[in-house]
Amino acid sequence: MVNEIIINDTPISLTKYKEKKINDLLEISVEFPVTSEEYHAITTLLYKNHFHVRVPEKDLVFHGVIKQYSTALINLYKENQISQFSLQIIEQEK
Repeated sequence: MVNEIIINDTPISLTKYKEKKINDLLEISVEFPVTSEEYHAITTLLYKNHFHVRVPEKDLVFHGVIKQYSTALINLYKENQISQFSLQIIEQEK
């Protein structure tokens, strides 16, 4: 199991990781918890949509974009809340 990815130099601890190839492009699907305290930094990062992605445990490095993104219905503006984020990133064509 992959425990961490790094998106634009931001490490993210994972609860789920899956990868596959689509037309010779890598696609990763991940899930990770986000706390109320992390919410602003993580959503600001994800709004950039273009990423330098590293998966150290798999020795993978690629540039990618968001294919799909969702969150659990938790109000992270309230203190001490945790939401589960799901994210699919697909490698950009070279």
